[in-house]
Amino acid sequence: MSLIPSELLCYCRPGFERDLAEELADKAQHAGWSGTPLHAAGDGFVRFALPEGESANALHRALPLHGLVFARQSLVALPALTLDREDRLGPIVEQVVASGWSFESLWQETPDTNDGKALSGLAKALARPLESLLKKRGALRRKAGGRRLHLLWSAGDVVQLGMSFPGNRSEQPGGIRRLRFPKAAPSRSTLKLEEAWHEFVPRSEWDTRLAEGMQAADLGAAPGGWTWQLVHRGMHVYAIDNGPMDRALMATGQVEHLREDGFVWEPPYRLDWLVCDIVDKPARVQAMMERWLVRRWCREAVFNLKLPMKRRWPEVEVCLGRLEAALAAAGVAADIACRHLYHDREEVTVHVRLRD
Repeated sequence: MSLIPSELLCYCRPGFERDLAEELADKAQHAGWSGTPLHAAGDGFVRFALPEGESANALHRALPLHGLVFARQSLVALPALTLDREDRLGPIVEQVVASGWSFESLWQETPDTNDGKALSGLAKALARPLESLLKKRGALRRKAGGRRLHLLWSAGDVVQLGMSFPGNRSEQPGGIRRLRFPKAAPSRSTLKLEEAWHEFVPRSEWDTRLAEGMQAADLGAAPGGWTWQLVHRGMHVYAIDNGPMDRALMATGQVEHLREDGFVWEPPYRLDWLVCDIVDKPARVQAMMERWLVRRWCREAVFNLKLPMKRRWPEVEVCLGRLEAALAAAGVAADIACRHLYHDREEVTVHVRLRD
């Protein structure tokens, strides 16, 4: 009998383990599953263990990565291994063989922590000999459905094996999209919007959905980190903020700076994009976005919700629930997604696209 993958293994930003654990428990329960989230503060990952004998494959499909807020990566996983440092590879190979898994590639990963980074040399050193052994045993091979084996090293003698599948995983190592800061941008916050576009807009659609000549608004724009991304795509932008905007950005001629309150400003006509990174209570920002979207003042929106230090997941759940209910009551069809992105800190990024 094959060894059954009885856990979901999800990576997250260190410090957000409890939030991811609460989200997984809630969503698994709503999907009709029971399980136990296992985590420790600062680890950078959460294990969601199912009752003995139950496979995590169906739960993994029921809770796709794109529908999880706090998870960077989602894997079906085997029990963690504690290794003898004299023979790290043998138990790994035997567990793979016992699982019956086959896969096309293998990623060695560590948590996004200082301790995790210190393990990267070990993981790199073991990569080639492990791949050679797995090829000899027939597990690592061509034409295995695009499946990928992940080895998460949490200590020099502790590793957990997980499997990912095309269409339900991050294609970035560790689930982290690392972007290069554009020197011309006026603030590092610009990376938040760029990452959001990578996350929510398929790259093949950028030329039509992020097109030159589109009209956009940036609420709380100063000094212009998010406005810079819009201008860089060739859009014309209403920058709404009482604070000063970057001079070079204003010199492009694509920005109209209005020293007004973003919570009360109204656009003169329907815009293609609304973006907002205002620092305020999440419920207040959600209500402002609700007003824009119910009135169809934009076709797509990206905005951040700044979260409290405690009860982050409940706050996200309430804000998204209110937005969904308001749009439904107004008869506005929309696709809503929310993710805790790599360049986010104490916030999550929401994307809404109206269907009409």
